[in-house]
Amino acid sequence: MLAMLAALVIAHAEWDLGGPQTLKSAIGWLKGWALLAMFPLAGACLAIRPAVVVRASSWFAVQTLALIPFLFVAGLAHLPQRLFVSPVSVIGGPGPEFFSVYLYTVDPSNGGLRWQFVAPWSPAAGMLGDMIFVLAGFEGRGWLRWTSRVAAVLICLMTMSRMAILFLVFYPPLMWCIARATRPGLQAALGVVSLGGALSAAWIERVVSDSIAAFRGARADSTRVRETLGRMALERWRLEAPVFGHGVVTPGPHLVEYMPIGSHHTWYGLLYVKGMVGLLALALPLVWSLIELLLLAQKAAIGRLGFGVVVLLGFYSGGENLEILSYLFWPGMLVLGSAHAACRLYADRSHLMPAVTSAQMVRP
Repeated sequence: MLAMLAALVIAHAEWDLGGPQTLKSAIGWLKGWALLAMFPLAGACLAIRPAVVVRASSWFAVQTLALIPFLFVAGLAHLPQRLFVSPVSVIGGPGPEFFSVYLYTVDPSNGGLRWQFVAPWSPAAGMLGDMIFVLAGFEGRGWLRWTSRVAAVLICLMTMSRMAILFLVFYPPLMWCIARATRPGLQAALGVVSLGGALSAAWIERVVSDSIAAFRGARADSTRVRETLGRMALERWRLEAPVFGHGVVTPGPHLVEYMPIGSHHTWYGLLYVKGMVGLLALALPLVWSLIELLLLAQKAAIGRLGFGVVVLLGFYSGGENLEILSYLFWPGMLVLGSAHAACRLYADRSHLMPAVTSAQMVRP
């Protein structure tokens, strides 16, 4: 994240954006990208038990589940959408949507009801629901674990977020396989599946193509805006600022509903704003975490929990700007830091430490 700050300062200097804009952008870095390093650092260095974070997330899910009937009725009864705007908005921020509290919203493309809960927009709330689902898998109390999962699924469905629902579909089988990756039986089964997939490649390709078309067509306007923003960001990054980027996002044309170029996608945004330096500054630690925690996932539940958080971050980096939502998924970043600390512990004392089960990890 310090490399991100260096790229930001250099880009501002190259584009003559001035001292006040550089200071404003540095404060934005401190409130966004810096948190992606600070929260894992806190989880790794402080005496924070992952079980406490998991339990707190579970109770937050219970609280949300209790409010869902009221939020649902409020939407059906067409009560006022916005409850209030936080007075903290006077100090400024990335946008008014971060300080507004809504009972529900209406999708302008189809008139459907969507809920965003405590997030600034509905897909961000879907990411929060997916994070609750990831953490709930490591809750020690059975009834609380399943209550949290039900709440997480309802959150994802009520946000109408395609990414949130897709994550719920592929995450459980992925984690089931990851936890058993070293077992010969699973490896043999995957070999048979691979052979069957090779023999049915044409049919699989057709099914995948139809599924992608259906996924994109579910909210065609949103897909069009996202894809256009991505093409604009890539083209201007490649032609104008390939190394350190443009330093700031810029408003797009009417074609993309004036959405900022560099938004709606972490990687496109990094290339546009911070160039190749910024992209590598996130990609390298993300890949490192993925590999390290994949290895730990074979031995300990904390490894599987950390791996699940990394998968969540990687998945949503293709549809959201992670840095602007770091204040929402910070519990996941804390346990990610704890997982990396556990990697060091296993590396130093692997001959002394038995594998830790999920139940043992959350035991009070």
